[in-house]
Amino acid sequence: MADAETLGALLSWARSELARAGIPEAALDARLLVEHVTQTTRLDAIARPESPVSEAERDLAQKLIDQRIAGKPVHRILGFREFYGLNFKLSDETLEPRPDTETLVELVLEEVRRLGGEDHPWRILDLGTGTGAIALALLSVLPEARAIGADISAGALATAQANADMNGFGHRFEARLSDWFGNIDGRYDIIVSNPPYIREDDWCDLAIEVREHDPRRALVAGRDGLDAYRRLAAESSAFLSSGGFLAVEIGYNQKESVAGLFTEHGFRLKTHGQDLAGHDRVLVFAQETPREQG
Repeated sequence: MADAETLGALLSWARSELARAGIPEAALDARLLVEHVTQTTRLDAIARPESPVSEAERDLAQKLIDQRIAGKPVHRILGFREFYGLNFKLSDETLEPRPDTETLVELVLEEVRRLGGEDHPWRILDLGTGTGAIALALLSVLPEARAIGADISAGALATAQANADMNGFGHRFEARLSDWFGNIDGRYDIIVSNPPYIREDDWCDLAIEVREHDPRRALVAGRDGLDAYRRLAAESSAFLSSGGFLAVEIGYNQKESVAGLFTEHGFRLKTHGQDLAGHDRVLVFAQETPREQG
C-alpha cells in the first residue's frame, strides 16, 4: 500500500509501481493518476514536491494504480480524455478518442477551407459518433456549422450529448439513434466516420486494454474488417449534398481495399492522411458526378 506522505514521494512510488509491472509510459500514467487523486498539476509536483498528501489520497492512489496494473487504460480510470483541445467524458459504450483520429479532423478542415471557408454553415453527419469527438472537434473550429452525431448505442449518444453540452456546442449538435443511415434524412455537406474496422480473427490478439475495456461492436467489422465501409460506400451518396465530401478513418493496411469499395460506388479519392506513426489512416472521397439536388 502507498505510504508516501508527500506529493513527490507519491509520484515516485506510483511511477515505480507501474514501471515494475511493465506498464508502457509508466511515468506519464503515474503523473496523470496522481494529479487526478491529489487535484494538483505538473507544476505543483515540480515546485512543491514536499506538499503533504492525505491518507485518503494515498488509499485512492493505491486503488487506481492497482487498476492500471490490472490492464485498465489510464483514461478509463480517469473517466475522460482530451481530443483536439477539448475534454471528453468516456463511458463503457464509447471508444476513447485517440490522437491518430485528429488526422481526420485536420483533413476535413483542409477541405472546408478550400471549398467554402470556416464561416460557411456546414451540415455535418458523424456516423458512429461515440463520444462525439470528431463532430465536436469540427464544431469547435466551424462557428456556423451544425452536426448530427448518429450511433446505434443509446449509451454512447447520452455521452456524446453530455460532451456537446459540456464543451458549449449542445445547441449545434444533435445526438440521434440510428443504425448507420437507418434513421437519417436530408443531405449533408460533410459525412465523417471512424467506423469499426478490426477483423473478427484479430480481436483476440488485441491488447488487454482494448479487448477488455473498449466496446467490441465499435471495433470489429466482419471477417475482413470491411463491413462498415461496404455500407458507407453503398449508401452515402444518397445523403451527400452536391459538392459534398466524405472522410473515413481506416486500418493501417486498408487503404487500397477501402478506396476500391468507394470507387465501385462512384466516388473518387480526393486525398489521404497518415497517422503519427506514418501509417495511412484517413481517406477523403468525393462523388465522381455530384448528384442533382431534388
